[in-house]
Amino acid sequence: MYKNILMPVDVFEMDLSDKAVRHAVNLAKAEGASITLVNILPASSRSLLRGFNADIKKFEEYISAESEKKMNGLKRLFDMSPEKIDTKIRFGNVRDEIIALSNEGEYDVIVIGSKNPSISTHLLGSNAESILRYARIPVLVVR
Repeated sequence: MYKNILMPVDVFEMDLSDKAVRHAVNLAKAEGASITLVNILPASSRSLLRGFNADIKKFEEYISAESEKKMNGLKRLFDMSPEKIDTKIRFGNVRDEIIALSNEGEYDVIVIGSKNPSISTHLLGSNAESILRYARIPVLVVR
């Protein structure tokens, strides 16, 4: 049923993804699926920071390299073959990038961690809620 799982992670705030990792692994093992970890980094506003383009580019390269290192380290938390785990890094809005990836047709389900509810996030975290609302494929939200 599920052959390709898309799993957004924030490698700089892993406590949000810990439980989701276990659920994604169980789902992948049960279905023989592969997992794609994707970390969405904030896009720099080049129009606001005109004149600092070289520094922005260096910062984006640095943060991409750090993100890649952390995602490769994250693979060892998964109790499955590392060959079945792919990683991607994108810059932009979390919801927009995840929805765009899920609409490309490669993925069958999204597994995402969510913060505990509070007054500001109501029932789900704002990113999880937005992804759940706009996704065209099944979404498993894990708290």
